[in-house]
Amino acid sequence: MGNMIKGARYLMQGFSLINQPGIRRFAYVPMLINTLLFSIALWFGLSHFEGWIDGLMPTWMPGWLESILMWIVWPLFIILLAIIVFFTFSIIANILAAPFNGILSEMVEKKISGGSPPDMPWRQMFKEAPKMVMNELIKTAYLLRWMVPLLLLSWVPGLNLIAPLLWFFFSSWTLALDYHDYPMGNHLMNFKQQREKLRQHRSLALGFGLATLVATMIPFVNFLVIPAAVAGATVLYLENLKEEQV
Repeated sequence: MGNMIKGARYLMQGFSLINQPGIRRFAYVPMLINTLLFSIALWFGLSHFEGWIDGLMPTWMPGWLESILMWIVWPLFIILLAIIVFFTFSIIANILAAPFNGILSEMVEKKISGGSPPDMPWRQMFKEAPKMVMNELIKTAYLLRWMVPLLLLSWVPGLNLIAPLLWFFFSSWTLALDYHDYPMGNHLMNFKQQREKLRQHRSLALGFGLATLVATMIPFVNFLVIPAAVAGATVLYLENLKEEQV
């Protein structure tokens, strides 16, 4: 539990870092992408909410029992739908912002440690953009292996009562993987190596991911989540994982 709290604090540190000189301007583009996509996510979720709730309720259930059950499970369904919608749009936002997130992580590392990974000027960043986006797609393919069974479970009456909890921890772990890819990728670690490294510090990573997931579901705060999480993950990597890599 102590490591989970410690991991969550790195996200808070990320929020303070993105407003500092030398870092602020590199956070603008990810922030803009996040604002646009989360605005779409809010509209999409609210416009389809009632239909999704109806679909989650079994059709064979008597009306009186459905009314009682709704009072019990309705909050769980709200949490489940919120996690799925915001988690999905987070993945899309990170794919689009990937080239900018890499250089943001580099600038945070320079600010914190005075050193940096191999230098990547703007021209090089755009040259590397297809590779970075492809890396995001590789991560997404890994996530889909787990998302599909969870989505199916979410629509099975009875079993879908435990789906919010499973989605909560899955999304937290996934977000930890996603945001740590930027500092680790800057240090030439592939996705498999990144997963193994974070498994060795699972509670620390889960604490960071849990805080990030909660932040994505808070209106207006979620507009800042991408750059703050990139900055926070970079500091977490520098202070806990980098020396082990060396």
